[in-house]
Amino acid sequence: SLWHCWEKVSKCDEQQPEVMYCSSECRQAAADQYHRVLCLGASQEDPDHPINKLKDAWRSMHYPPETSSIMLMARMVALVKQAQDKSRWQRLFSQFCSRAANEEEEIAHKLLGEQFRGQLALLQSLFTTALYDDHLNRWFTPEGFRALFSLVGTNGQGIGTSSLSQWVHACDALELPGQQREHLDSFIDQLYKDIEKETGDFLNCEGSGLFLLQSACNHSCIPNAEASFPDNNFLLHLSALSDINPGEEICISYLDCCQRDRSRHSRHKILRENYLFICSCPKCVSQMDELDLTSEEEEEGEAEGETEGDEMEDEMTDV
Repeated sequence: SLWHCWEKVSKCDEQQPEVMYCSSECRQAAADQYHRVLCLGASQEDPDHPINKLKDAWRSMHYPPETSSIMLMARMVALVKQAQDKSRWQRLFSQFCSRAANEEEEIAHKLLGEQFRGQLALLQSLFTTALYDDHLNRWFTPEGFRALFSLVGTNGQGIGTSSLSQWVHACDALELPGQQREHLDSFIDQLYKDIEKETGDFLNCEGSGLFLLQSACNHSCIPNAEASFPDNNFLLHLSALSDINPGEEICISYLDCCQRDRSRHSRHKILRENYLFICSCPKCVSQMDELDLTSEEEEEGEAEGETEGDEMEDEMTDV
């Protein structure tokens, strides 16, 4: 697996204030694999350092910055640059889907749309200045950079180890008098609304990662397995949601719980734009004859005033 998240506890040898690790073992593994290429040392606060310029450009385009996909791409480059066997990592990354379009269905990844052309050109230029390597020269061409962006956009898995959701589950399990239960539920509902105004779709997302086996799982709107992070770290667990027979395909959902409850039309729109396919799972097939609600019609039924983030429509919110 490859991940990028907020690291804690043990600082790197260069004493960077923002680069910290959960243990000395984790710090050493990072140093051995990729960190020497990305370590800014005394230039941590230098706005003119090429890596800082890349990060700043990404923050100006992407909401929220916590998922840091551009730095996941940077880590991929750093892994190859530091590796003794560079071809091994290149072969591994080639196993991920990196297509920018589905020619058969005439679908293009939404992040490669016309509205993002200027942003991608700027990112490619800054990415090249900060990280160029001859062994990976293909990734720094316009086409290669688009493919790399699509690889992360299509395969990236949000890493969520939310202590907040654990606390809410614990609150749900409490036996409380009626009025106290109402007050607590009201407080939790408002807390989630306030947080969502700042986080958008990334409420329980603390980072993003690439997981080779998990990325091989196809999507279903009624999945028989789900990915989770019960150990509160970057280790992904794939757990069955129902009995899975020998030979039966293991499917996860590329949509969150709320998205799966939307109409077939809305689910297909999200999957087309972000994953470049048209879903034909049993749920979608069973709903073929139902009247499709558009995304706009569904949103009209939601509570008034929940318009936070509308201005983010043309930002890179899905990487």
